[in-house]
This record gives sequence, structure tokens and C-alpha cells, in this order.
Amino acid sequence: MTEANSKRRTRGGGGAARRAERTAVSVETAKYIERNIPNFEILTPEALEIIEANAEKVLAEIGVNFVNNPVALERWREAGAEIDGERVRIPEGLARKLCETAPSSFVQHARNPARNVEIGGKNLVLAPVYGPPFVRDAEGGRRYATMADFRKFVKLGYMSKWLHHSGGTVCEPTDVPVNKRHLDMLLAHMTLSDKPFMGSVTEPSRAQDSVEMCEILFGKEFVQQNTVMTSLINVNSPLTFDDVMMGALEVYAKNNQACIVSPFIVGGAMAPVSVAGTLTQVLAEVMAGIAYSQLIKPGAPVIFGAFVTSIDMNSGAPTFGTPEASQILYGAGQLARRMGLPFRSGGGLCASKLPDAQAAYETTNTLNAALLGGVNFMLHACGWLEGGLVSSFEKFVMDADQLGVLHKLAQGVSVDEDAQAMGAIAEVGPGGHYLGCEHTQENFKTAFWRSEVFDYKPFETWDEEGARDTQTLASNRVARLLETYQQPALDPAIQAALEAYVAAKKESMPDAFM
Repeated sequence: MTEANSKRRTRGGGGAARRAERTAVSVETAKYIERNIPNFEILTPEALEIIEANAEKVLAEIGVNFVNNPVALERWREAGAEIDGERVRIPEGLARKLCETAPSSFVQHARNPARNVEIGGKNLVLAPVYGPPFVRDAEGGRRYATMADFRKFVKLGYMSKWLHHSGGTVCEPTDVPVNKRHLDMLLAHMTLSDKPFMGSVTEPSRAQDSVEMCEILFGKEFVQQNTVMTSLINVNSPLTFDDVMMGALEVYAKNNQACIVSPFIVGGAMAPVSVAGTLTQVLAEVMAGIAYSQLIKPGAPVIFGAFVTSIDMNSGAPTFGTPEASQILYGAGQLARRMGLPFRSGGGLCASKLPDAQAAYETTNTLNAALLGGVNFMLHACGWLEGGLVSSFEKFVMDADQLGVLHKLAQGVSVDEDAQAMGAIAEVGPGGHYLGCEHTQENFKTAFWRSEVFDYKPFETWDEEGARDTQTLASNRVARLLETYQQPALDPAIQAALEAYVAAKKESMPDAFM
């Protein structure tokens, strides 16, 4: 145990903290996925070299814009880039060289050390939906999200066995002023769950608030020496880095907190329609963003992000779960691994308006592609509907349940003595059955993954119980999880300090809804 860890775990102590620990109900969370299966690599070495060379050409000859950020322009100038207005042209090899100081993996600490996650390598960390302004449930339909909805999602995430991360803006609570809602959201993640979480990126001062609240939760020294937040920095594709996102990145990088540098691309609108062309732009944007983070603080933890989907050429609407999106994910994963960086992509993405068959097909396609494509951090793993406009309570628990499938697939196939089952085959022999044999009795509880949402009963039983469809079963599970939720233990002094910080910050400024 490091000195920082020792200080963090004893900080705040006292009888009240110990009593809270004893009375808390422990919720089972599976460890982050450690793949025991190979990654699917769709691009040849020659194709990768072409894309990498083209990305370097984009940075050197076309360049990227850093808008409304003279400090960033000066940093780039000092690093050797050519500055023309807000355009930054980065000499060939410079961005890649700067990226070399970024770590290939890092640990994000949770307030409960048992929930820590390692992001990178062969690992896959699953985090929920991020960003929708609307929510949907079977009873109320589609509506603007509230802070009460947000807290429910955090509780569901905490109760979900296969979900490793509490996420960030699981929905956008529109009943709280824009300049204050990040405080309530962070407080919910910090107190209603003990899983790792994400910080605010909607304004640099809000990123600073996130750091300061973490210093209350973990201790200032621990935060400076360890990563306790992973936050999403979207590139304003094509080839533009705005001052809001870069300002947040600057705050996090200098405080040793992780950033996902992620182009947000709808192919055909913000990038070329071809897979190779899109991958070229993705790589150029990611290299520029990660290189900039390393200009701020060499060694700052980062994740190579790629959120890419295609467009319906008839309606102009984004599409999800398409083969082209999977091809881009696979290729981006290869590019990230060649740079030695953790990779973010994928999720339970879909364009469907309801948690229906379309949602299931599209979600499955993206979840499986993320598993096979070597994703290390999967945002939007559960709850996403309507192209990211809606967080669905029913789909949240349906998706969270199916994440168990990824855990099972990632284990690979065992061929140890027990798995070979030669004794069972000999015991049963020709014409028998395996239901009562010794091997089955010893392994039946863990042999097969089983859904906690789906119905496996005979037709007659299903019909007698009301012929409930999957959305109805999911609604029942949402209610059951929320009814049984108990807040994880937290030192009352730390909770009081967090609440006081939030109250003081809110009091210090007028409400703003823009």
C-alpha cells in the first residue's frame, strides 16, 4: 500500500464513520473485464501505415483550429508548431512524439478501493449512458430529465452488478440551473454510489469545482498523486478544439486527472463517408488533443477516444449499430494500440425511440464490436435511446443485465481438467443424460450465464403471470432495485463537507439557464 493510499483510507475516521461502514449493505459488483480473447483486427499493417501517414499530413498541411484560446496557441508555438491565426499546423512526428509521455494504462480510484478500475491493456471498464436531456420510462413516457431522475440512475448504476463505473451526466437534469447542476450531479455520484465517476466539462470553472470536491472526498494530496476522475473531452469535429473543452482538459491535466480525447463524428457530416478517411481524421484529432494534454503536463493520463456513427442519407439522422461504425471502431482500436494508449469507444448505442427490437439489434452490434475491438473504457454501456437524446430506465437495466454476456465471452474457453469433462462423458455413456451426473451437480450453478431480466418460463406459466414483455419485466426490475437500494457508507463528516461546499458554491452565484 502506498503512503497516499494509507492516508486516504484513514482520513476522516471516527466512530460515526465506522458505524456507517458496519450498517451499510454491500452490493456485488463484478471486477472490470480482463479479456482472455484476442482482439479483432480489421486493418492490415499496410493500411494502418497509410492512415497514420495521412493523419500526419493532415496535421502538418491542413492543421487544426484551437479557437478562443491564445494560451493554447502560445503553448503550440513554443513546442514548434506553425501558428496562423487560430490554425495550428503541427510538423510531422511532433504530435506523436508528445503523445509518448501519456501512460499506456492507469488506475482510476473509487472511494471504495474495492471498486478501483484499471483502464488500459486488455481490460474493459463499463460506464453508463452520458448526456441525454430527456428520460423515458414505461409510465411517464418521454420527458425532460430532472435531478430526481439523475439520482435514480446513479442508484441503479450502483446496484448493477456488471457495471463498473458510475459515469458522469447520466441524464441532464433540466430543473437545476445550468451553472449549478454539475454540483448536484457530482454530489450524487460521490454519496449515492461508491464506484468511480466522471467530472464536469461544460466550463473550466466547473472542472475546477470537480477537482475541489474530489479533494474533499479523497484528500487533496491523494488527488494530486492519483487519478480519481475520468472525464470526456469531445473534439468539435472536424479538426476544431474549442476553448470550453480545452479549458476543462487544461484543469484536469494539470491536476493529474484523466481525459478521454474523443472526436464526436457523424460520418458524412463531420467526417468523410469512407472508413479510411474517417479513421484518418479521427487519428489526427486524437493525436492533436492528446499531444496538447501532454504539453500541459507530461504523463497526464488520457484515453484515445472514438465516437463515430454514420448518417442516414435520406433523413440526415445518425444511425447506430451499422457495419461501417463497427469497422471504424475496429480500426481505431488498432491505431490506439499502436500508440500504446487506452481506447474508448462503443456502448449500447441505438437510434430506436423505444427499448424494442431495433434497440436490441443495434445495441448488441455495438456492444459486441466494443468487446472484440479492444475497447478499454466503454461509455454509454447502458440506458441509451434515440441517438443519445434519451436515457431510458427500462433500457438501462436491460442493457446492464446484458453486460454480463460480455464478461462471460471475455473469459474465453477453459480447457482445464474440469472443463474437459471426460469423467462426465464416461459416467453417462451412450444414450444417457447429464442432468444428474456428478460433473453437472458440481458445476450447474456457474456453468451458464443467466439473465436477471428475461423470462425463461414455459408458455403456460408466462401466460398465467400476465404475458409480460421485456419492457414490463425491466420496469419491475427498476422498481425492485430502487426499493432495495441502500446508500453505501460514507464518513458523515465528509458528506457534510461536500454538502457545505455545494451550498456555498450555489449561494455565490445567481441562477443561469444558458
